[in-house]
Amino acid sequence: MSVPLRCVSTRGGAPAVPLGEAIAAGLAPDGGLYVPERLPALDPAAFGPRGTLADTAAALLAPFFAGDPLADALPAICAEALDLPVPLRPLAGRADARVLELFHGPTAAFKDVGARFLAACLRRLPRSDARPLTILVATSGDTGAAVGAAFHGQPGVRVAILYPDGLVSPRQAHQLGSFGGNVRALRVAGRFDDCQRMVKAALNDAGLQRAVPLSSANSISLGRLLPQMSYYAHAALQWRHGHGGTLDFIVPTGNLGNALACVWARALGLPVGEIRLACNANATLPEFFAGAGYRPREARATLANAMDVGAPSNFERLRWTYRGDDEALRRALRADSVDDATIRATLLRHARERGEAFCPHTATALALLDREPPRERGAWAVVATAHPAKFESVLEPLLGRSMAVPPALAAMLERPARAEPLPATDESLKHWLEAWR
Repeated sequence: MSVPLRCVSTRGGAPAVPLGEAIAAGLAPDGGLYVPERLPALDPAAFGPRGTLADTAAALLAPFFAGDPLADALPAICAEALDLPVPLRPLAGRADARVLELFHGPTAAFKDVGARFLAACLRRLPRSDARPLTILVATSGDTGAAVGAAFHGQPGVRVAILYPDGLVSPRQAHQLGSFGGNVRALRVAGRFDDCQRMVKAALNDAGLQRAVPLSSANSISLGRLLPQMSYYAHAALQWRHGHGGTLDFIVPTGNLGNALACVWARALGLPVGEIRLACNANATLPEFFAGAGYRPREARATLANAMDVGAPSNFERLRWTYRGDDEALRRALRADSVDDATIRATLLRHARERGEAFCPHTATALALLDREPPRERGAWAVVATAHPAKFESVLEPLLGRSMAVPPALAAMLERPARAEPLPATDESLKHWLEAWR
């Protein structure tokens, strides 16, 4: 019989709980983030060479779900949520590089993977409370649309999306407000870090939780974080079966959820090699990895807006992974900043010289790759996090041409959109939630 793997808080002040309970709660009662009490060890040889992403995810996540009420449903959850292509394709002009495309879901961003998985889990978790569960999500661009799409029309669930007014692209903003029904968008008069703070304050408010049952769909939710390991595992296993050895990754990151998924995939024993973190001009992480103390600060607006984070919430989990040993953490990863001028230059260079268009976030990873000399052995995988058509206001003037829009995104943009204004205060969100009928 499998021994259940329980979840604990990064802050150590909350009781251990089953995985399903941690997924439903979102945030631990002590304000920390849920993590598995241990990371299991996996054998890459146990994964079939021709499995789908869903097959890889089911095998990868089985030890985490062992003994949980969701365990028997895990293969069905993976099949339902991860029926998405995640191609690992050659990068034009670099024989030693690949692009891992994660934007082939319904909202054209990598966030679809975690959001769909979380929704599939919550649909199967029993609830004793007949009142609807309200999912809170702070977004700097892509997360909110993915969560809205995953939960739209789902009975017993409502979604409140908070985004920084004027600091997401026009198409991102339209997506966020295009759902209606059980999904409502709030344009907050502040920055992403304000939205994230407001969500955490609501989740930590015991009185509010009694009045309005709440959970989260940000990367603070294990239900979003765990499945994101699957595409790193899948790509690395593909590479190993075809070429041998490990695959190195350059990951654009802001709130650290996507990067942490890559770190955990490596920690489980999957053939993931070096991990480089590509950041925009928000330098909290690059400064830390260069040897400075961890110093959160107010986020700066950049072209890679979904990464405009000055206080990445998953840093708690990253520190937990390395048992609080900052020097070990610095030896394990490297982070570099890419400013807006370099993002523009990188987008132009790859379009003009190689005929390829990328989103501004992916451009931060490409900029780090461009600094690396070509290799004779091994390969880098640049993680492409969103479709370039989501950022037409940046790319079309820069490249002098229009961006072809994927059909799913085009259909979303044809719907009417509405977002409600909200001050950037914890009390404003609390009052709004209490009034939602």
